[in-house]
Amino acid sequence: MSFQLDMIKDKIEFFEASSLKELERAIQQQVENNQAILLRVHSVEHEVTKMGDGRLLYTACVHFKAE
Repeated sequence: MSFQLDMIKDKIEFFEASSLKELERAIQQQVENNQAILLRVHSVEHEVTKMGDGRLLYTACVHFKAE
């Protein structure tokens, strides 16, 4: 039996939340998780969309890269 481990070099994750605070909390949690596998934030893109019923939807795309 053989195991082969490959290092993750790039990872893109998407987040959405109904409040900016909630979005920030989710991203921060994932930043901490990804630090354990030696990934750091490379870039962040975010957007706010007004839904048909007036609610706001906060979304973000975070690109993690190996150090």
